[in-house]
Amino acid sequence: MYVKAFKTRLFKEKEDLLGFITSHIKKLSEGDILAVTSKIVALAEGRVKTVTAKEKDDLIKKESKIALKTKYVWLTVKDNTLMANAGIDESNALGKVILLPRDSFKAAELIRKTLKKHYKLKRLGVVITDSRTEALRRGITGKALSYAGFQGVKDYVGKKDLYGRKFKFESVNVADSLASAAVYEMGEGNESKPLAVIQDVEVKFQEKINKREAMISLKKDMYAPLFKSLFKK
Repeated sequence: MYVKAFKTRLFKEKEDLLGFITSHIKKLSEGDILAVTSKIVALAEGRVKTVTAKEKDDLIKKESKIALKTKYVWLTVKDNTLMANAGIDESNALGKVILLPRDSFKAAELIRKTLKKHYKLKRLGVVITDSRTEALRRGITGKALSYAGFQGVKDYVGKKDLYGRKFKFESVNVADSLASAAVYEMGEGNESKPLAVIQDVEVKFQEKINKREAMISLKKDMYAPLFKSLFKK
């Protein structure tokens, strides 16, 4: 697998996202996967607000299915994903806050459909990336907020391991794995690299995706006992 992040000029609020992408990436090849940070997708949609501290708290609760105030952040569930502050970000926002895109899966498919035509491609994947922290681990890793054009989960159930034992539950989150590689190359500071291209990676390309294939309900999640306080909300 080869990942290349692209340094760009600053993306402006309500700017043409597709024009921005094609102006910085002159060529994409068959089988490439384009990673786009969720921040510029949200900026293109105008998902930016100026809020007070109290208004920010209210906005976080409004954007979340579940919201629990903790010492450091609001621990929230949004789009069936555990995250801090409903994904609302203040970094690189000029004193404002940037929300997550309205419908990230719809945005990913629109980007893919348009760029397939622009670059004259049959197989192209798109992943919209975000950053997440993990419980009991220091630092952030990349996560796929959404994706299009490829199967997001590789299932091993029913297949055999090295010793012939059949897998009962195992699967690999392809979308998150690709997002993590891309986010590492993009950086989290002032790198100004909101785009990345992933090449030479084995994925199953397909026109339609199941946007719930990587999701597990809170009640069925193996970590559910840790979040009893959330379930009471």
